[in-house]
Amino acid sequence: MIQADNFMEEKGVLPTAMRLLAFRFLAESETAKTLSDIENAFEKADRTTLYRTLKTFEDKAIVHQIDDGTGMTKYALCEEGCNCELERDLHLHFHCVNCGETVCLTEQKIPHINLPEGFVAEDANLVLKGVCDKCSGQ
Repeated sequence: MIQADNFMEEKGVLPTAMRLLAFRFLAESETAKTLSDIENAFEKADRTTLYRTLKTFEDKAIVHQIDDGTGMTKYALCEEGCNCELERDLHLHFHCVNCGETVCLTEQKIPHINLPEGFVAEDANLVLKGVCDKCSGQ
């Protein structure tokens, strides 16, 4: 696993205790997590502090947001070398309609799309929905 404090310092983020805990929680998770998931993982976590932590992580390309259609924003660590640029680092996500988990499919990249003149993309998100391997038993 990545050395959290060194990684954060390289990204220009002060590794506070809560930031380290949140980072390690996300690093150990196999699925994307909501703010509530992260808050529930820590007994005495302040929701505002966690939100600010996630916002800082997002600003510094440590995590990315996932809109999987559930109405709850989810967060996952960016893959190594990612800087969350629209042109280079987009990958697919999979949302299981059975268990509700969302995972990054980092090996599956979204191809570059040439937009008509005058159109400017600000974000892209491609979520496949179905049944995950754990729920399908395969």
